[in-house]
This record gives sequence, C-alpha cells and structure tokens, in this order.
Amino acid sequence: MTAMKPILVPDSARRWDCLSLGEVMLRLDPGEGRVHTTRKFEVWEGGGEYNVARGLRRCFGLRTAIATVLAENPVGRLVEDLILQGGIDTALLKWAPYDGVGRTVRNGLNFTERGFGVRAAAGCSDRGHTAISQVKPGDFDWPSIFGNRNGTKWFHTGGIFAALSASTAAVASEAMDAARSHSTPVSYDLNFRDSLWKSIGGKAKAQEVNRELVRKVDMLLGNEEDFSAMLGVHIKGVGEDFAELPIAGYEQMLREVAASYPNLKLVASTLRTAHTASRNAWGAIALYEDKIFHVAQRDIDILDRVGGGDSFASGLIYGLLAGKPIEWAVRCGVAHGALAMTTPGDTSMATLAEVERAMLGGSARIAR
Repeated sequence: MTAMKPILVPDSARRWDCLSLGEVMLRLDPGEGRVHTTRKFEVWEGGGEYNVARGLRRCFGLRTAIATVLAENPVGRLVEDLILQGGIDTALLKWAPYDGVGRTVRNGLNFTERGFGVRAAAGCSDRGHTAISQVKPGDFDWPSIFGNRNGTKWFHTGGIFAALSASTAAVASEAMDAARSHSTPVSYDLNFRDSLWKSIGGKAKAQEVNRELVRKVDMLLGNEEDFSAMLGVHIKGVGEDFAELPIAGYEQMLREVAASYPNLKLVASTLRTAHTASRNAWGAIALYEDKIFHVAQRDIDILDRVGGGDSFASGLIYGLLAGKPIEWAVRCGVAHGALAMTTPGDTSMATLAEVERAMLGGSARIAR
C-alpha cells in the first residue's frame, strides 16, 4: 500500500477544465535590447498562475478561466484584450475603479529582458498597489464558483499570488477550501520571488505563509530554490550555481516534502542548468504514488526562458486531466516547457502536435 493517494479528476460535468487565481500583468519586452537602453517595447500579458490556464487553453484546447482583478483604465483594457486573445474565459475578471493617477489602485507592469549568451535574463516588476493585490476574503463567491452551476475540474494558484499582500494569501486559502469541498484537485506552484518577499519578512515570512497553504494542496510544483526558500526543505549536493543537479538529492527532497505534508498526492520539480542564458539543460522529476518519475535533462536552446516552469505545469496538468499515465504527463510537461521557451513572451505558442512530436524526440527539420 502506497503512502501517497492518487489524484482523482472529477468526472462530473463542470463549466471549466481549469481555473487559475492570480495576477495578470502587462509585460513590456525590449526584444533583443535592454530595458535601460531601449526605445520601444513589445507588450504581452503574463502571470505565473495565469500562464498555466492560458497554456491549457491555447496548446491543449481545454476550457479555462482566470480569477483576477484589473484597474479600470486603458491599460487594464489592454490586458483584458490580450487575455481574450488567449481564449481565457473572463467571467471571473473583476474591475476596480481607477482614481486617474494610480494612488490607490493600478495595473501591474513587468519589464523583462530575455538575455543572451553570458548575459542573463533580467526582470524589473512595477506592481505595488495593484488591483489584485487588494483582493480580500469574500470578494470572490467561491462556493458559487466551485458549485454545481459552475465548477471546475482543476484549480491552480501559486506563491506569486500569495506574496502580493497579506490578504491574497488568505484569499488563496479560502479558494482552496472551497475547491476541496467540491472534490476539485488543487495545484500550487511555489514560484519563489525574492523581490516580492524581501520587504514583508523575507524567507521567514514566505515559509510561514506557504507551509500553511501547502497543507491544502494536492499537487505541489517548484524547483530546488523554491522548496528551500518557501518550505525550508533543502537539497543535498547542490551548489549556489546549480551547475550539478544530483537526482538522488532531488528524490530525497521530494520524499521529505511528501512526508511533511501527507495531503500531497504529487510533488514535482523542474531541473534546469543554465549553461548560458540561451543554452540550458532541461528536465524534471516527480514523486507520485510513492514512485519517482524522472525525465533526464537535455540541452535545449532558449529564446525567452520566462514561463517555462508554468508551461511545464500546464503540460503536466493536461496529462492528468486527459487520464494519461503519470510518465506521459511528466514528459508532456517537459516538452511543453521546452517549446514555450523557444518563443517570446511569458505564454506558450506551441501546439499539441508539436508537444507530442517533441515527446517522441522529433527533430527540428522544417515541417511543410
């Protein structure tokens, strides 16, 4: 008898296949240039939790929604337009009145440069006092959202949303409780961001918040830094540069996390070694039903690394929702993440056919 129970996907008819809760920012991308020297930006929408729902919709064809809040102004409407282009249901998007200046409420901006070669990718977010950071328990009618007239087969949120303010962590907890009461699997991506936590208590506060939230989660995602910073679980044999990633150490880390949180049914970590900004080794490891599933690292070329972990999450979730074997789901996540990092922006532009081809080790010969 295994210590970990399997994830059971609801078989009843529900409005959505996946619902995500989190912030959606406007990303300003200088392309091949630098943020501090550019004269033009291309815009995308993005957010750690949102990217998962968008990948599930655009690549895998599932019905997804985002629960978020935007400030009612032209920038907010631009973000909404980008969300609509991604095919995401905006029924749960709320609008906050804008004061004309942004003293009380505003939309988040994320300036991100992709990096190249020895120049690492870099980001500078401008997200203080954003509309979604001010959401409080009771603002979303979770019993109705997860209830019989609506409902979702999967719920996803993460550590970025939980770090936006003291109230957002409470909202995440409230949503998780409602999801669990309707037998909806809950996934949570730790997604540690030092910039979000450093002014509100740092890693100590991050661990206090996340240790409570993880007790309500079915599937936990992260990387070695996330598990260390957010839960205080360290991996043995890894240096600060993450040049070597010992699989035995990862297995021990995942088992330690599962033992500490017996509610968890699946724990997964991406495996990334950044040789340069544009050349990474990429893979994953997961613990499910007390068994380890490992997709060995493989060198891949990177155009834009942002969102690779989110695309891993959406590929993994798709496999579970589609009733595929866990080995298939993990390989799907790795392939989808790799493809997402070959295009600009936070979100995936891959197709399911491309993901399946990559899973089979298909070459990059022209398809025509």
